[in-house]
Amino acid sequence: MATLEPVVPWSSDSVLSVMELAKEPMTTVPQKYIRPDQELPTLSVSNCSTLPTIPTIDMKKLVSGKATDLELEKLHSTCKAWGIFQLVNHGVSSSLLERLKHETEEFFMLPLEEKTKYKARPGDFEGYGTIIRCKDQKLDWGDRLYMIINPTHRRKPYLFPELPSSMRTTLESYISKQQKLAMTLLGFMGKALNMDIKDIEELFEDGMQSLRMSYYPPCPQPELVVGLTPHSDATGITILHQVNGVHGLQIKRDGAWIPVNFLADSFIVNVGDVMEILSNGAYTSIEHRVTVNSDNERISIATFFNPKFEAEFGPVTSTLSPKNPPLFKRIGMEEYVKDFFSRNLNGKSHLEKMRIKSGEAMLIDGQKDV
Repeated sequence: MATLEPVVPWSSDSVLSVMELAKEPMTTVPQKYIRPDQELPTLSVSNCSTLPTIPTIDMKKLVSGKATDLELEKLHSTCKAWGIFQLVNHGVSSSLLERLKHETEEFFMLPLEEKTKYKARPGDFEGYGTIIRCKDQKLDWGDRLYMIINPTHRRKPYLFPELPSSMRTTLESYISKQQKLAMTLLGFMGKALNMDIKDIEELFEDGMQSLRMSYYPPCPQPELVVGLTPHSDATGITILHQVNGVHGLQIKRDGAWIPVNFLADSFIVNVGDVMEILSNGAYTSIEHRVTVNSDNERISIATFFNPKFEAEFGPVTSTLSPKNPPLFKRIGMEEYVKDFFSRNLNGKSHLEKMRIKSGEAMLIDGQKDV
């Protein structure tokens, strides 16, 4: 089986932890973190009554009872119009989430020399720290630990297996719950798109799954920085858990950044670029970013669900017709992931690279046979 070729960043090392930087007395932000490019307006959180409400999907209604069809239609319309929703009654216990909160906070509070054991190695995108991919790259105001978690044989031996034992145990329980949740959601999305459930399972069962733990420390000038650069996820779906309840996620909609106010005990699920491709543009991947504040740290865990490494994907047959030809190319998952991690995050640019241009359409007859 092919393996991911290493990404070759401009620098051979990750940058100093923002957490360590934030511990120093500081009134101004270092230049490499200042982001003058964030020009879009942000809708104010102060008047919540004027903010659009992120739709809510009830997992219990989705899987059982007479409300199933209504909730499925709501899921379908939400994925088309929003590309993001809050998932309630998801079945992951509050006790597990509380243990996860404790373990995640404990990890980020480890001395830097301890966390350095997990740092991103030269040429790789997994590990702890910010990857430098080009000269003069602007940096995010946040620390992260990113790991491939599935298939399990793809786990780097110096990352997940070396985490503190209590953290590994808690993460394994959480990952198991998330995997079942994701496959159920993907199954319903496939059903709404008239896909055969076997096709969904063939693509996503035991697929590429990864996890990003993020810590965004307080910043003395939060309006000048970004916790996480605007982008859409190169995934089928992403499930986000806001660990410590501090807001900061924003989505791009109608030319403005909209703060996402989480419901207590909910997960945020967003449609990724892979699902937009599979649905031939019927579903919309959502561009999002993370902002920070001057008072409180924010901690989150995102779990990413993708097709198998060896799979090839493109618009599925049920979405195509003579009046609705394929909008996107077919590509192998391995190549797709490698290409995504070789570039800086930049809105939905990675998805646009997959779009079939008018001059190419006549050359891609094979797309009709997905």
